[in-house]
Amino acid sequence: MCMFDVNVLVVGAGPIGIELAAALKHEGVDYQHVEAGQIGSTMQWWAPGTVFFSSPERIAIAGVPLDTPDQSKASRERYLSYLRAVVDQFDLNIQTYTRVSQLKHMQTGGFEVDLVPSTQGVGGQATQKNQPAKPVRTIRAQRVVLAIGDMHKPKLISVPGEDLPHVSHYLDEPHIYFRKRILIVGGKNSAAEAAIRLYRAGCDVTLSYRGRELDNKRIKYWILPELQWLIDKDRIRFEPGTLPTAIKPGQTMLKRCDETGQVAKHSDSIPVDADFVLLLTGYEQDQTLFVQAGVELVGASEGKPGSRPCLDRSTMMTGVDGLYVIGTASAGTQAGGVKVFIETSHVHVDRVVASIMGRPAPKLGQGDEVSLPES
Repeated sequence: MCMFDVNVLVVGAGPIGIELAAALKHEGVDYQHVEAGQIGSTMQWWAPGTVFFSSPERIAIAGVPLDTPDQSKASRERYLSYLRAVVDQFDLNIQTYTRVSQLKHMQTGGFEVDLVPSTQGVGGQATQKNQPAKPVRTIRAQRVVLAIGDMHKPKLISVPGEDLPHVSHYLDEPHIYFRKRILIVGGKNSAAEAAIRLYRAGCDVTLSYRGRELDNKRIKYWILPELQWLIDKDRIRFEPGTLPTAIKPGQTMLKRCDETGQVAKHSDSIPVDADFVLLLTGYEQDQTLFVQAGVELVGASEGKPGSRPCLDRSTMMTGVDGLYVIGTASAGTQAGGVKVFIETSHVHVDRVVASIMGRPAPKLGQGDEVSLPES
């Protein structure tokens, strides 16, 4: 009989991972919790002052109210403070800056998990790029819950100059762009909000989007009118139906797209002077752990946008016995519009806890498949 170091290993300490940890502790379940970065790590690369689309009630976790000073939606900073407070309130032991480098499903049942430090100065030496780190330790877990999120790396557009120092896939503090020429590439919420914020921060903004017009299905209904007004008034330059083909210091070349969204043949180049280029074209999930554990990916070819882990929605368990996936991680790379959010994932915690405790699964109803207009 295989002996386990822990009953449940929770991987990922975003909101839903923290909510699950609080529930497991309440149930008296023997568990460990690891996170590759700091808690709420995805939110750390959001620009300062970013405000949630969802109301506080929808993103509150573990029964702890999320209070904002002015009763409005929470900012990035307020929510990170809230997550720290929840961890403190329940005294949750989360091993941060600890990455799962290998997840192996054992033939005898359970999982063998290699853990390595993931940053300098915390728990040891940093993992060098393209050089695997030696495990800090290997543990055996009877069950594993992956709450790893769905935005681990930017979607690259693969054009010359994408790796130049003035090019980024993330919006930084808007102040650093003051009185600079900014080219933003993208046509969804992140690009739209960045264009508005940078215009208001005193920037000369150009927005390039491969679509023929801005789409209210891809941009929140309260953001699109603000952006459209700025474009109509020539406050923001808009280049619809374009894609960047080459990025150089100080200037980026755009070309017109055809009906399929690809660069049209014989299209003339459109030069755009830009001190900074923000390629806000979306993000992808790192599905390495799914592949290592043998999880079936459905919805698209393995590892491609749109693929997601195959799950029993009543328990959130994959086809690999004892391996669960919860939160936005359950949606894979969310191509064609985000469907799974924090507020639609609270029910995942109830399903996993019921499965672990041997209780009947909660009835499927209004849960993670429901489209909520606010989000």
